[in-house]
Amino acid sequence: MATLVALGSTPALPDPDRLLEKQEKLFAHLRSLGRVLVAYSGGADSAYLAWAAKQVLGDGCLAITADSASVPESHKRDAEALASQFGINHEYIFTHEFDNPAYVANNADRCFHCKDELFSCMEEFGRQRGFEHIVYGVNKDDLGDYRPGQNAAALHQVQAPLADAGLTKPEIRELSRLAGLPTWNRPASACLSSRIPYGTPVTVSNVKTVEKGEEELKQLGFRQFRVRFHDKLVRVEIAPEELEKALSLDMAAKMVAIFKPLGFHYVTLDLEGYRQGALNEALGLKKTS
Repeated sequence: MATLVALGSTPALPDPDRLLEKQEKLFAHLRSLGRVLVAYSGGADSAYLAWAAKQVLGDGCLAITADSASVPESHKRDAEALASQFGINHEYIFTHEFDNPAYVANNADRCFHCKDELFSCMEEFGRQRGFEHIVYGVNKDDLGDYRPGQNAAALHQVQAPLADAGLTKPEIRELSRLAGLPTWNRPASACLSSRIPYGTPVTVSNVKTVEKGEEELKQLGFRQFRVRFHDKLVRVEIAPEELEKALSLDMAAKMVAIFKPLGFHYVTLDLEGYRQGALNEALGLKKTS
């Protein structure tokens, strides 16, 4: 049996037998559903869920990716490549959340409106194609965070097999590594709209501006980061372990050269570094763990 390893400073993983027991529980849950649509962004969680569904359901599993301006083109390419590599049936569906004024307003419930649109489209698709169940990749660790999308999942009776199996993010990464999935150590990702502060309208234009900036940062060699859009000011978050690389006059000049042409008047580096859900800090919400 393969040796299980912890990633970085994450908590120690359970013994291999216990971890594989959780995977078997996941497989059993998926097997009981018969035919499923998997909400598939191509990130670590949804990729592992799609792979697991493929293992037990074969062609009874179909991975669905939203074709939306809020999904980076690079993420779509990665999702396609992984699905092709592992023989996972994969299709796109168009979503229209930018037509919804409640989504564009970008209040604290924006994610609800996004997931409500996605799951509504998937429900209609499923009715047409004979899929009765929808699953998505929320994990046990996500349950203590502020995630309005989970309310949309409950509304549409979308199931969360990873969370139901008790799988945490580090465990999903380890099982992904054992399965040979290239997503096992992929940095956390989220839709581009999550880069726009609550109360600032989300538009196709500003999310595409963010996307261009993040693609340029990737070309500079950074791995985990966020471009936060604050009208004429951009706030760049770099992972703490990569922050030293960003703290030089040479890198400052390169960032200015990236962001000034995108329309920003001021280019700033957040000295706290990247942290997941940073925009939720303005809401005064904390994880309940």
